[in-house]
Amino acid sequence: MTDCTIYTHATVFTADGADAEAFVVEGDRFRYVGSEESARRAAGPGAAEIDLGGAFVLPGVIDAHTHLLMSGQSLQKVALRDAADLAEIQARLRRAAQEDPHAPRILGAGWLHSALGGAAPTRHMLDEAVPDRPVYLDANDLHSVWANTAALAELGIDGATPDPIGGRISRDPLTGVADGILLETAAQQIVWPALARAATDADRDAQLESAFEHYLAVGVTGAVDMAVQDDDLAAFRRAVQRHGGSLPLRVKGHWLVHRRGSDAENLAQVARTRELAEEFPGAWLQICGIKIIVDGVIDSCTAAMKEPYADGSVCGPIWERESLIPVVVAADAAGLQVALHAIGDEASDIALDALEEAHRVNGPRDRRHRIEHLETVTETNVRRLAALGVVASVQPVHADPAIQQHWRAVLDDDRVDRAYPWTEFRDAGATLAMSTDAPTAPHQPLPNLYVATTRRSALDPSLPPNLPRYALDLADALCHVTRDAAFSCRAEDRQGRIRAGHLADFTVLDTDPFAVGPTQLLANRARLTVVGGRVRFDGDVTP
Repeated sequence: MTDCTIYTHATVFTADGADAEAFVVEGDRFRYVGSEESARRAAGPGAAEIDLGGAFVLPGVIDAHTHLLMSGQSLQKVALRDAADLAEIQARLRRAAQEDPHAPRILGAGWLHSALGGAAPTRHMLDEAVPDRPVYLDANDLHSVWANTAALAELGIDGATPDPIGGRISRDPLTGVADGILLETAAQQIVWPALARAATDADRDAQLESAFEHYLAVGVTGAVDMAVQDDDLAAFRRAVQRHGGSLPLRVKGHWLVHRRGSDAENLAQVARTRELAEEFPGAWLQICGIKIIVDGVIDSCTAAMKEPYADGSVCGPIWERESLIPVVVAADAAGLQVALHAIGDEASDIALDALEEAHRVNGPRDRRHRIEHLETVTETNVRRLAALGVVASVQPVHADPAIQQHWRAVLDDDRVDRAYPWTEFRDAGATLAMSTDAPTAPHQPLPNLYVATTRRSALDPSLPPNLPRYALDLADALCHVTRDAAFSCRAEDRQGRIRAGHLADFTVLDTDPFAVGPTQLLANRARLTVVGGRVRFDGDVTP
């Protein structure tokens, strides 16, 4: 009797370019991939057989840039991404407060600047909805928090509170009083720790399990968590214990390095990451590198741009070259992967300068460093990135036309005509890894693929496409969320392909997107998600 399982009657996208209609899983790996007849011979007598009924199979999706615990937390917050205006935001907050009168604070996520019709968000707007309890609303991009007066009081923020390095407490221009917007490190280093202290380990455990469940239900088998901190790591550690030494999906983590006041403090964080990489080298949970947020975001006018914004404002980087280069060189020397958030065109200059210096100081080798987002980037820097072998890590859902109105307005020049230039990276020879950056966007991979291949909106498909010349071919896009995502996290020898010897991580979809076209990706769904040969989600089984 064999312990093999044969999967037959399928259209198999291997991400290798090979055709297949069947495959054999033995233990946690693919044993054979090819024809049904050969699969039966490879499996031997007594193998179990599962007829997939002509379904489409692809390697398990790897979300190459996401935030797992934050995603679980966001699922519990008041959803605001589709709130059309301030009145709707306020109505949802009032409803949440009424439904849970004993909640100590109201948390929301996903609000868009465009919902305010050009007005600046203030604490008074939120006070009108919920005056008696703290309200904290994550912006859609997670780079700012909108707080009411009670929340500012809870945080101890007043007119004398200094801005943290790399961040800003927005203030009324006449009175100097904090107006309710906490930007960049003011959100990351003031709000996030305060809310973490208010939550319990039991809260975090439930939130992480919810994230795992939601990811598996849409076909995701692996994730790269791009802002791991102490609470995340402790939650992962407890999850490994709960799951008997494994996890529901494979997790690689990048430790978030905060900008501090001295090189010594910055480098100490790199040293700690090296220790964590040695402590967590496993197949299910691995700390593989550092994450550095070089600049902010365009919507808040905090991305570092070469030219001023439409209102004449200029924003410098969170990490300038002098502070960034020693950290990148040290992390590179330690064998850590470096992931650099760079949205503005000036930020990608700074990031590439640091990576080039690491190459010069530490010598040639396979590094696999990455630049995240790359929403505006010069043609010169596209070529520099490819020449350095840097992975272009992009999130198609950030280019959704439904959330681009404010983004375009704050630039309002020819820079919007080269926004999110994914095909340029591909044509230059760079590896393109695609992800969602959830919870800054929906975590589902199929809407992400829809935006990637059509440049249309997954939120409102009636909108015109956003620079359709940058749309990706469907086969390429599927490879960018499987094979290339695996490459981006040094897992291409065992993940990202349906190939004999690779881990048996795969996803079964309802319909073949090549047969029905990319426009049907929004109606498609995951039927089955298998991780290491084990069924983790079965859409045909009622929960």
